[in-house]
Amino acid sequence: MTQSDPWSPTASIDNIKQRAQLLKKLRIFFEQNAVLEVDTPILSQFGGTEPNLQAITANYHFQGKARVGFLQTSPEYAMKRLLAAGVGDCYQIFKAFRNEESGRFHNPEFSLLEWYQVGIDEIQLLKKIDQLLQQVIGSSAAQFCTYTELFVQHLEIDPLHSKIESLRELTASKIENPPHLERIDDYLELLFNYCIEPQIGNERPCFVTHYPATQASLAKISKTTPNLSCRFEVFYKGLELGNGFYELCDADEQLQRFQNENKRRREMGLDEIEIDPNFIQALRNGLPESSGVAIGVDRLLMIITGANHIDEVISFPIGRA
Repeated sequence: MTQSDPWSPTASIDNIKQRAQLLKKLRIFFEQNAVLEVDTPILSQFGGTEPNLQAITANYHFQGKARVGFLQTSPEYAMKRLLAAGVGDCYQIFKAFRNEESGRFHNPEFSLLEWYQVGIDEIQLLKKIDQLLQQVIGSSAAQFCTYTELFVQHLEIDPLHSKIESLRELTASKIENPPHLERIDDYLELLFNYCIEPQIGNERPCFVTHYPATQASLAKISKTTPNLSCRFEVFYKGLELGNGFYELCDADEQLQRFQNENKRRREMGLDEIEIDPNFIQALRNGLPESSGVAIGVDRLLMIITGANHIDEVISFPIGRA
């Protein structure tokens, strides 16, 4: 058998064993910290409205009718419903699906660690994540930077007060043949990906905090600085490992954000997605103050094994699935 045989796994047997060890270490960490492992559906009646995350649909039958459901891009909504029901601190190692091109760091089916802690904010959670990374993958203690600090350091601009014209000019000077974009946040994301991300987290994990409020997604807005969100991301060895929030609990605000995302989908020529009424009702019932994070398990394994491509740590990626 060679890895070029189309029937064989693309991951080595050693990397397959390393995955088993990683999952064991993750479960040991959460058991030591009294965090409950839970299980939620992969297939749901509802998808997410985020314009940049496209779900894979699946046909199924229920109550005598043919229906179209969504393979979940993450277990976030379902796990928050569990939080609203009183489950407490919880995590899940979840098979997630996203309808996007496979590549060096992407496969349409992938493994995701979703983790929620009740009664703490995002700054307290990221310190716990730092402990997890040190214990599970042997990283050094993390570095902590704000989103604005990184733009000032690497691009000499204040991202919170930049105009779109100046961002277009800066992007053209930094990136060859950049796309013409219509939103400030799109330019900021492009500049971050190309000019900042390669410069951070190379020696130790880097947590980036205080993203703009316009990029809040499902995070609270800062009470003291309304143009900032309580959102963070973590980067390490050239990989975006995770995205986390101090979770938004306000059902009306979350509903408005979903409606705004559907408006954005229409502008992009995408189909609107029906907003999940069960999730909104769970928020109305009362989501406890909590923070959560989603971390790519396959990417953790890439770091542990030194893999250059996600195919090296997945038994059968989409080309052989």
